[in-house]
Amino acid sequence: MKQQIGIKDKQSISLDGELLHDEIEGLIIHYTKPIEDERGELVEIYRPSWDISPDPMVYAYAVTTRPNVIRGWVFHKLQDDRIFVNRGVVLWAFFDNRENSPTYKNFVKVTVSERNRALIIIPKGVYHAVKNIGTEEAQFINFPTKPYDRVSPDKYRLPVKNDLIPFDFSTNGQ
Repeated sequence: MKQQIGIKDKQSISLDGELLHDEIEGLIIHYTKPIEDERGELVEIYRPSWDISPDPMVYAYAVTTRPNVIRGWVFHKLQDDRIFVNRGVVLWAFFDNRENSPTYKNFVKVTVSERNRALIIIPKGVYHAVKNIGTEEAQFINFPTKPYDRVSPDKYRLPVKNDLIPFDFSTNGQ
């Protein structure tokens, strides 16, 4: 009988303790740590001094997602998204479909939660989707680089299951 051998995990944490993942040109994940005292906590959502998005703040909105719900796949042609995960546990997935990008066809997934908050800069042209993998409603805040155009939205969608993006949310990519 032939012995079955499992697949060895690749390195996922740097020697400095930072989470490693594949890259997508222009995708920035800036983790933020809360400041806690006896009253509660404060967490910075965005600071220009982080120097991660040169565009001014022009619009903001909050989104909630119920447990096990998937939002996406979407991409924008005119705007970058600047998303801050505020509450819950979510799995974000990104796919670079920009033919002129040095990371064309790269895929990245990250888990972000209220215990591991992050500001995520998603460049125009990068498909993105999010799944609430927690048991409570999740919330994120978006500060896109352009206000929402109600007449002609800058939003292009694919079904969750499609032939372009090599990811299955039902298994979280496992």
